[in-house]
Amino acid sequence: MLFNSYEFLFAFLPLTLGGFFALSALSWHRAAASLLALASLFFYGYWAPQYLLLLLGSIAVNFLTGKAITREALSGQDKQASRLLFAAVTLNLLVLAYYKYANFFLDTARALSSWNAPMLDVVLPIGISFFTFTQIAFLVDCREGKVKEQDAINYVLFVSYFPHLIAGPVLHHAEMMPQFARRETYRFVPENFVIGMAFFVVGLFKKVVLADGIQPYVGPVFDGGGSPHFFAAWGGALAYTLQLYFDFSAYSDMAVGLSKMFNVDLPLNFNSPYKARNISDFWRRWHMTLSRFLREYLYIQMGGNRQGPFRRYVNLLVTMLLGGLWHGAGWTFVIWGGLHGIYLVINHAWVALRERGVLQFPSMGMIGSVAACLLTFLSVVVAWVFFRATSLNAALNVLSGMFGMNDILFPAIPGLDIAHWIGLQVNANMEIDWRQIGWIVTLLSFAWFLPNSQQIVWRWVSGGGIANKLRIRWIFTGASLSLLLLLAVINDSRGVSEFIYFNF
Repeated sequence: MLFNSYEFLFAFLPLTLGGFFALSALSWHRAAASLLALASLFFYGYWAPQYLLLLLGSIAVNFLTGKAITREALSGQDKQASRLLFAAVTLNLLVLAYYKYANFFLDTARALSSWNAPMLDVVLPIGISFFTFTQIAFLVDCREGKVKEQDAINYVLFVSYFPHLIAGPVLHHAEMMPQFARRETYRFVPENFVIGMAFFVVGLFKKVVLADGIQPYVGPVFDGGGSPHFFAAWGGALAYTLQLYFDFSAYSDMAVGLSKMFNVDLPLNFNSPYKARNISDFWRRWHMTLSRFLREYLYIQMGGNRQGPFRRYVNLLVTMLLGGLWHGAGWTFVIWGGLHGIYLVINHAWVALRERGVLQFPSMGMIGSVAACLLTFLSVVVAWVFFRATSLNAALNVLSGMFGMNDILFPAIPGLDIAHWIGLQVNANMEIDWRQIGWIVTLLSFAWFLPNSQQIVWRWVSGGGIANKLRIRWIFTGASLSLLLLLAVINDSRGVSEFIYFNF
């Protein structure tokens, strides 16, 4: 079920909200939590009922194992707790490897040897990467004695909670399970509902109008199979860069908004990443909860920066390579992760050299900030080519065009002969797609110069006196419901599209 589908907007969501708060009003908090858990499981099973058993099995095994690990750790049986943790993490990774990476490994083995291994008929269960990583973090925290609550219903909710289950954020038990145990969660709070509606409608607008609006300019470049020229390659790469930005931002906003309607705060997962001035800042803003997971449960566990610069850079590279593989079973994703690992190594080395005084540059103020932002952005765009391409050859074809290796031909523009001024060839038959340029310029302006969703919503919430705020909120609620209906109609007329991160 998709957040932008009629079934979700006009059936699942109102029925779930109504049932949850009806039971809460009767002080049946346990029943309300159970209803929300069942609704979340139904939400997942609506896509493919057979994989609901996989999710339930994963939840049951990890919950019971987590309790056993905690019991052994608290009784001083550290070796037994560590063995249980190792076995549970291995089992989780084996299940993930089978469903997500089995054919990738077989295909790689076929390419490197004469083994004619048959490909497996495996369908990737939606959201498996998210609920697997979420539970691995839970198990590790059980071993370290950080888990304070182990309630079965709250754990089911923590893992399967429908606003985050399909595409994140990657949740931490300590920030979620206590919220399901609070009495305050089980009462209708108009302010939270309106804030949630604001986030949800902003996210729906980003998805239906912005991300889906620029999407038609992506496929012809990445899926066409040819060698795009300079302008076509950059047009397609920038279109995908912006489609992915607004698509993932949309899902993140909608997840936060939906959860807020139930008085549950999800961690923010997206914070204007294209405004970043270096690649480290980018990863503090893009998929923030995944970055946190990779840092805490992989990078730091491997030693982080505690064993010297060389080991630190190796840890960064390994972390990002595995982060790339987490996103998809293909060498293009591995290369994407490797590029970001190299970017991070360069960034950290640059900072270290400046701190030691080896590199000294005068402050360039605003010009320097803009240049740093552009350099970071262009580096990210180049890496996104591998993220989107269906094969390594397709990625190299697009990059060849972007770097001018497939000819740089200028269109003929009446009264403006740019190519003549710089001595390059003009293609009189080449037409400019002004609509594509308009989309790219508009969405870049939104990403670079406008406040993001949380800034817009919190400014609105905190402004004015109490009476004025109430009046504005109820006006906004009516406007939001009207806009929600309009966006739903537009979305349905185009055909309901999946979010990009559903594939990961």
